[in-house]
Amino acid sequence: MSRLGTAGLALALVLLAVTLAGVRAQGTALEDPDYYGQEIWSREPYYTRQEPELESFSPLLPAGPGEKWEPRPQEPRPSKKATNPKKAPRREKSAPEPPLPGCPPLGLETLKITDFQLHASTAKRYGLGAHRGRLNIQAGINENDFYDGAWCAGRNDLHQWIEVDARRLTRFTGVITQGRNSLWLSDWVTSYKVMVSNDSHTWVTVKNGSGDMIFQGNSEKEIPILNELPVPMVARYIRVNPQSWFDNGSICMRMEILGCPLPDPNNYYHRRNEMTTTDDLDFKHHNYKEMRQLMKVVNEMCPNITRIYNIGKSHQGLKLYAVEISDHPGEHEVGEPEFHYIAGAHGNEVLGRELLLLLVQFLCQEYLAHNARIVRLVEETRIHILPSLNPDGYEKAYEGGSELGGWSLGRWTHDGIDINNNFPDLNTLLWEAEDRQNVPRKVPNHYIAIPEWFLSENATVAAETRAVIAWMEKIPFVLGGNLQGGELVVAYPYDLVRSPWKTQEHTPTPDDHVFRWLAYSYASTHRLMTDARRRVCHTEDFQKEEGTVNGASWHTVAGSLNDFSYLHTNCFELSIYVGCDKYPHESQLPEEWENNRESLIVFMEQVHRGIKGLVRDSHGKGIPNAIISVEGVNHDVRTANDGDYWRLLNPGEYAVTAKAEGFTASTKNCMVGYDMGATRCDFTLSKTNMARIREIMEKFGKQPVSLPARRLKLRGRKRRQRG
Repeated sequence: MSRLGTAGLALALVLLAVTLAGVRAQGTALEDPDYYGQEIWSREPYYTRQEPELESFSPLLPAGPGEKWEPRPQEPRPSKKATNPKKAPRREKSAPEPPLPGCPPLGLETLKITDFQLHASTAKRYGLGAHRGRLNIQAGINENDFYDGAWCAGRNDLHQWIEVDARRLTRFTGVITQGRNSLWLSDWVTSYKVMVSNDSHTWVTVKNGSGDMIFQGNSEKEIPILNELPVPMVARYIRVNPQSWFDNGSICMRMEILGCPLPDPNNYYHRRNEMTTTDDLDFKHHNYKEMRQLMKVVNEMCPNITRIYNIGKSHQGLKLYAVEISDHPGEHEVGEPEFHYIAGAHGNEVLGRELLLLLVQFLCQEYLAHNARIVRLVEETRIHILPSLNPDGYEKAYEGGSELGGWSLGRWTHDGIDINNNFPDLNTLLWEAEDRQNVPRKVPNHYIAIPEWFLSENATVAAETRAVIAWMEKIPFVLGGNLQGGELVVAYPYDLVRSPWKTQEHTPTPDDHVFRWLAYSYASTHRLMTDARRRVCHTEDFQKEEGTVNGASWHTVAGSLNDFSYLHTNCFELSIYVGCDKYPHESQLPEEWENNRESLIVFMEQVHRGIKGLVRDSHGKGIPNAIISVEGVNHDVRTANDGDYWRLLNPGEYAVTAKAEGFTASTKNCMVGYDMGATRCDFTLSKTNMARIREIMEKFGKQPVSLPARRLKLRGRKRRQRG
């Protein structure tokens, strides 16, 4: 027994010596022996999964020319930093395209990196945990314990860190950092170290020559700062270790990691979450010139169903181009509904712009391929796509590039106006009239006129806003969607609360049930919007309404496009927030297209839901501007110039009335079914007796007698005779 015990002890000592030698060969851990005891976040039990064999830590060495993987990204040039290991100057931005060096973001901002992949040494509280350390994450007004605006360490010392587990070997090339998003506090990290590891226990610090490299961080809390690694590092884990921070603040940061995952066919987690597309489309970001060129290419491919036109110019003189897709482009076909998509009202919300450019290509290709669904949609609908309403703002965001523009660069027009909230506030006019019981006697419940002050040249109205208003007044749109970014939800009107002292209040329109259906039609066919397991983008959880929300119950907005469209035109307009990341990297565009493609098509098809028809006189001539009323719905629509109309309704039976000045009103029951396709409900109106008399007398150059005026005239004559 003693000999066995001695032999066992000797074997244990040999193994211990080998282990210590391996640790020395792999790199030196941090000096503080209690350093690893500071971690407070539990890890997912993926350590039990079989991992690919690693070569005695050699991947942590700088990537060399002998390494082989496909595809091999272009090697970025070494970062232009000072040789002093303690401080390096901030890197200046490179050319706009591509704005990032070599490898794309791992996906902290897009949520591709899950909360379980983010860990930290300590945290002030749950709402400031590692899961909140994502680039551009927003805190919200309250900055509460669940949804705050960064990762903030529980202590301010040199032993704090935030870590990302890529879950596979990754070629790390850079780090982007921001400070804490807060209305009240100023917290950011001014310098930091970067470390990499294969097992999350033994770490190698990125070097600059013989010493640890100190990367310069932020000088304020919102502008992202990119730092490239001097040479790419291959590992599974990457850790940021703050070294200094704002004097009056705390260790708080948001970040994104740049890296290229290495191929690993044995990694089930990666294969399960891969997203590919079979559509042969131009997946890239297009500046203004490239956007025009792409439109031209599509027009040349499909000249019989496309037309390029502009609705006006931006403040800087850039034309606001739109693409029309129809079997008879350039003309309104009687009985065919008009639909539009708008994107880029906020110039930095780039994803919507690119989705619409992809949609234009897709519709053209599928029409040429005789896709029956697309052919039917094109032949029965006049589609208008306006991908960039704010091209001036987009050019600013494009110069900054993906990930580097922050949350707001390029949001506003060149003259500082938010287009989305720049329309006349017709809600207040309607509600005040309703309170005085002047609706519909003095103020109609639809087609509310724009106030005179708004039309004056001195009014603070963007050129882009005026162009959209003129466009919507010219074309009888039935349904429209404006694509925005930064969230994942469909918002429907009203956007303005009715109670003036509240900032959030559910404020439904008379067509609330229709709007709810329209919103749900997009959200339910999106790959992620109604997924109850998905993480919220920032602070709001929209799952209780299946990925939809009443705009006013979210946050009140006066003068929104949605409310204006509903109250001034026939068009039902919704805001579609297509992604958490406003300006995703090009590499994310195929996946975002797959997320939204079906939804974009389904939403267009909803323009054929409800009733439609013609309102004509007894001679068969269309009556323009006739009013179509639905019993029980306090909102009317009007006929277009040819007398045709469209009224979006959910399935059911409705009493519908058509009326026009000089004609006798007509009412009939119209049934809306569950199948796609609007129910035809035509009306023939007869002229009133007074209208006939006027017509006859005008024909012979006479005016009809006005009895009240005649009585007043006779009374005046009698008074003069008495006097």
